[in-house]
Amino acid sequence: AHYGTGSSFSAICGRLSHFLGVRGPSLTVDTACSSSLTAIHLACNSLRAAECDIAIVGGVNVIASASIFQSMGQAGALAPDGISKAFDDSADGYGRGEGCGVVILKRQAQAERERHPIVATILGSAVNHDGACAGLTVPNGPAQEALISEALANAGVHPGQVSYVEAHGTGTVLGDPIELNALHNAYRQASPD
Repeated sequence: AHYGTGSSFSAICGRLSHFLGVRGPSLTVDTACSSSLTAIHLACNSLRAAECDIAIVGGVNVIASASIFQSMGQAGALAPDGISKAFDDSADGYGRGEGCGVVILKRQAQAERERHPIVATILGSAVNHDGACAGLTVPNGPAQEALISEALANAGVHPGQVSYVEAHGTGTVLGDPIELNALHNAYRQASPD
């Protein structure tokens, strides 16, 4: 019994919901590097749709198998020295790590009413896929640019109002220039209207 429910990604969220006694949407999201942000996007949508009053969003990466290292190494995604050097001339892949983070999301009015500290406000988000492009693992610059523009529009934020960007930064010869160009194109408008 444990093999089925204890090792299945689809059972992780259900197990937590059962343990915590919570109801509402309960999903395990696996979109590789974007999983946590995709989960936050889905949680915000559930809050807006009143499917839940509080969303617990977590992101976890556990290196439990050498086979992932082998396949990623063969694909050229991993830095031989294990050090990420994103956007650097010496970039040659990224260094894997383990970690976990959890955020609690709720509507601002509810947080204020309950006198809970507000650490940040999510103004908007967006999700997309590269679609048909040069290859499954090849980034699509125009799709990245469109995603950034859609997220900014959903947030009601002009590109010129943004003062900090947290990039993906794969540290690869292929990925970094494509991402940098997409960021440049999406944020090139210098000042708000």
